[in-house]
Amino acid sequence: MPVAFRDSSVIIIENGRTLIRAGIGLHDLLKTPSVTIPARVGFRKSTSQGSGDNTNADSNGRSSSTPLDINGIGRSSASTSRASSLPYQTNPSAKVTDYLVGAQLDEALEAGQDIAISWPFADGDVRDWIQAEAIWKYVIFNILQLRRAQNESPVLLSITPAFSRHGYERICQTFFERFNVAGFSLVERPMAQIYAANSLSGVVVDIGYETTDITPIHNGFPIRAAQTTTSLGIRDCQKYLAHLLRSNQSILSVISPPDNPSSPEVVEKYLADLVKHVWEEGLVKVPSHGQTVDIPDDEGVTDIAAVLVAGKEKAVIETGLKKKATAKASAAEQARAKEIEAMDLVTTSFRDQTLTLGKERHRFCEPLFDPTLLRTLPGFDLECDFDTIMPLQDAVGHAVGQTEVDQRQDIWQGLFVTGDLTNHVKGIGTALQSRLAPFILTNPDQLNEVQARVIRVLNVPEYFAEYREKGDGLAAFLGTSIVAKVAFNDSQGKNFVTKSDYTEKGPKAIIEMSPTLL
Repeated sequence: MPVAFRDSSVIIIENGRTLIRAGIGLHDLLKTPSVTIPARVGFRKSTSQGSGDNTNADSNGRSSSTPLDINGIGRSSASTSRASSLPYQTNPSAKVTDYLVGAQLDEALEAGQDIAISWPFADGDVRDWIQAEAIWKYVIFNILQLRRAQNESPVLLSITPAFSRHGYERICQTFFERFNVAGFSLVERPMAQIYAANSLSGVVVDIGYETTDITPIHNGFPIRAAQTTTSLGIRDCQKYLAHLLRSNQSILSVISPPDNPSSPEVVEKYLADLVKHVWEEGLVKVPSHGQTVDIPDDEGVTDIAAVLVAGKEKAVIETGLKKKATAKASAAEQARAKEIEAMDLVTTSFRDQTLTLGKERHRFCEPLFDPTLLRTLPGFDLECDFDTIMPLQDAVGHAVGQTEVDQRQDIWQGLFVTGDLTNHVKGIGTALQSRLAPFILTNPDQLNEVQARVIRVLNVPEYFAEYREKGDGLAAFLGTSIVAKVAFNDSQGKNFVTKSDYTEKGPKAIIEMSPTLL
């Protein structure tokens, strides 16, 4: 029997390793997520029978003694390991209602309660199914405020590629039996991301907090044997820039005045928070050969139509006002402006203080391309051999090299760098592109019809108005929305599981009715 769903009832959930994004309703202009929460749970240690304060465990429950950083987060040293070092603390007797999620957890931590934190999705699959259910339940019923007994909403969930078919079935069972959804389907994050970039072939580079997932895709199919994960991420970049900023005397004098020096712990915490502020404010650019400024110049003829379509009218106006102000400035003021521009200084307000940063901020992403730089950081991952960690460009080249020769030309036409970092830091895709040149042939005498000649960088198209100027980090949510728009509007299709399908076939129905697995 055909099933029709109202667009306004569709739920989109993007399930990342460290973040959950969600929203309800599909619109003509696809909306950005209305919900963003950390993918973590907490439970009061007074009721916990799990592990101790600083004990981590891998996805199989084995404990480890990985040192934790100032945020209670450790790190894996294996460059290709999918096991995360984000805390995992389990309580075998815990029920879904025992876990704190989102605002509940934030309030408990702010109140100083003794809370054990756990990140159930950090390995890419599910470490603890009760914890996973607690997060999904909080999103659907607490934030989106649906009622289980009257739930008429279908759900499209995007997940990392690490899930097994058993994992698919377990998720399907949870959503139908625990949340009473009206329909359900899954899509893998890399597929959603490449759809958001308006392509069916390419290599998706998803930069996360402590890992980067790399997935080659050809003609709408992920090449699973070539999927690669490298243990480099935002955390490494933050640690590296914090180390560089220790050499900025003007900043250190603010953190730790000579007449009232701060403790090393206070300095470390301040620098960590400052670095997070710097990149989230968009004050970082990634140097790369061949970069150009894409804001039209007001000298000569400006293509007004192109500016409006690209949504850059504000930038053009600001550029024009800046140039007019500079023209009216005195010779001394103009000379000082040129000096500041040459030094690439920027001022930022942080904790009610004004700080000046120089070019060192643009070195933020260097560890992604050269992990050996992390060896210079005192006390950081002393047991890790950074020489064995594959740089991002090598990991991408290796992943594409695992595909068939005749597929690579199409794959290299779609280099798509995404992840939360790309929402704020511009130029990572171009910087990576310039470092991937050794992996394609440029000698005309050696080229043939299957050899890639160029690498093309993808971005989320400008015509997605709600996503314009927000970076490419929301691609997974956008792509999931696109899949939901297609899947749930096709009443004759088999791209989702209905309640009747689930009643007839059980959890295994998801295997034959998921866009990712078809």
